[in-house]
Amino acid sequence: MSPSLPSGLLGDLDPTSDRAVFRQIADQLREAIGRGRFREGEKLPSEAELVDHYGVSRMTVSNSFSVLIGEGLVHAEHGKGVFVRPRPPVRRLASDRFARRHREEGKSAFLVEADAAGGHPQVDSLEVKEEKADPDVSARLGSLRRVLARRRRYLLDGRPVEFATSYLPLDIARGTQIAEPNPGPGGIYARLEELGHHLDHFEEEIRARMPTPAEVKTLHLAAGVPVIHLVRTAFDVEGRAVEVCDTVMAADAYVLSYQLPAT
Repeated sequence: MSPSLPSGLLGDLDPTSDRAVFRQIADQLREAIGRGRFREGEKLPSEAELVDHYGVSRMTVSNSFSVLIGEGLVHAEHGKGVFVRPRPPVRRLASDRFARRHREEGKSAFLVEADAAGGHPQVDSLEVKEEKADPDVSARLGSLRRVLARRRRYLLDGRPVEFATSYLPLDIARGTQIAEPNPGPGGIYARLEELGHHLDHFEEEIRARMPTPAEVKTLHLAAGVPVIHLVRTAFDVEGRAVEVCDTVMAADAYVLSYQLPAT
């Protein structure tokens, strides 16, 4: 005999509805997750429990799970069941994370964000090399043909949350610590300022989209999870663009927080 679910945990199907049965089940599970009846990391009822509760086939229940997996709300672990996906909050301090005081304290922007979130930051998959600039990067940096590219993946508490590539003019970065795997305390922005390129402002362009297959693999994304694609250009006090950073972030790993002036 299949185990029964606690009373009131899930509702009943509406036989008069024109909505497919598997979608009704998905709706009820989604609502239960939203109400906190199933918390992050918690296992959902098994197929057997849902078959018994709703009086439907295993295929119907499986289709319901597929809907929620496709939305990125849950993930399946082979032989274990279906679990609510954890959503670790990483707060991006949009008006603060590039403040000079953080660089002077030896902190990069990601370290500032990780500290705010109370998580443990790591960087891996690091690659530094000179390469031909693509048309967009070239245009942003003043029609340069070649650049120094720094690629790295950021992890928070062991989970990949961001992949970024910084592009810098060779006349600035070549032969400096910026071209080394570890640019030192405060990151490349601290090194740029030491080289006389005092940062004045940043311009960011941001959009949401579905990930490429490579991004799914790099960020360990579940089906249905979009990414935030951000391109940031750093300008020095002379008005020169000194870095372009192309960043892809797991959309369910970030809370974007902006501080706006009152007047």
